[in-house]
Amino acid sequence: MTEDAYQYVDLPDAAVVTTRALLTARENITDTVAARAMMCIHGGAGHGKTLAVNTCLRELEPGEDVRRVTFRARPTARAVRYELFTALDLPGEPPRHPSEFDRLLKTALAEHPRTFLVDEAQWLNGEAFEYFRYLWDEPSTQLAIIFVGGEGCHTVLRREPMLSSRIFIWQHFTRLTPDEVQQVIPLFHPVWADADPDDIAFADSHAAHGNFRAWAQLTAHTRTGLARTGRPRADRELLRWAFSRLA
Repeated sequence: MTEDAYQYVDLPDAAVVTTRALLTARENITDTVAARAMMCIHGGAGHGKTLAVNTCLRELEPGEDVRRVTFRARPTARAVRYELFTALDLPGEPPRHPSEFDRLLKTALAEHPRTFLVDEAQWLNGEAFEYFRYLWDEPSTQLAIIFVGGEGCHTVLRREPMLSSRIFIWQHFTRLTPDEVQQVIPLFHPVWADADPDDIAFADSHAAHGNFRAWAQLTAHTRTGLARTGRPRADRELLRWAFSRLA
């Protein structure tokens, strides 16, 4: 398992499973990067957006210059400039004046094609989104931009007609359906490889609810319970114990 595969949970032996959403993201990201376009991947927390994007970006053509930018609070255009300065590993001190800063960024972005992954994009406001549009619209830059965020990301983008009209592909991540749970969870971790399908359905309906992050947490607790009790596989009693830790 890669280091960033299942956020917030250290889960040995977990595998990245190929869901329909991941397959769609792979195709969409490949097409967006080839077109040097912008796309938006949005959906609820824990639905596997960042995992899917990171997995797909690692599969791009060797040499593709991918830079990741993450925001944890609502940034101004000034804050976006500084984040990009850092992400691009530009030398020296950041320019003090916005016009000088913009020229520096445009020059750097014109050197060769680059892809920006803008994670936690739900924190971006109209001003910040507009600044990304401003850089992308510059004829000399060779940018592909992938915005990844919660539902708020989609809402804010749709309020910005100049940017929204430039989004090449929109992809909405949703919960795993019950059928998808039965297909992918046994492949996700050895804990579930030989589990009774009824027990997997029980775990999903009572705790995980089709959310990959919740499945990762539940798997970690179930793995602990199996190790402590010596049971060969999860049963309803052990699953209820695991549920109690998630309440």
